[in-house]
Amino acid sequence: MKVSIIIMPKKAVLDPQGKTVQSALEHMGYDGVQDVRVGKYLEIEVKDGDPETVRARLDEAAHRFLSNPVIEDYRIEIG
Repeated sequence: MKVSIIIMPKKAVLDPQGKTVQSALEHMGYDGVQDVRVGKYLEIEVKDGDPETVRARLDEAAHRFLSNPVIEDYRIEIG
């Protein structure tokens, strides 16, 4: 089973990497870019199992290890 975890900075947190990308896009002529947020994307392969159990275990991992819950939000997609 493939699981995706998307980790993004919280809206209230400044994202200097996103601002740098936004500025670079503007300087390259890509007009109209209003905001860029840069995050992390993880794909994890797990043995088949109960999707709710897999979600719960990876939710714990994302909260404790993969993200910084003070400044980042995350979502888990099982596909």
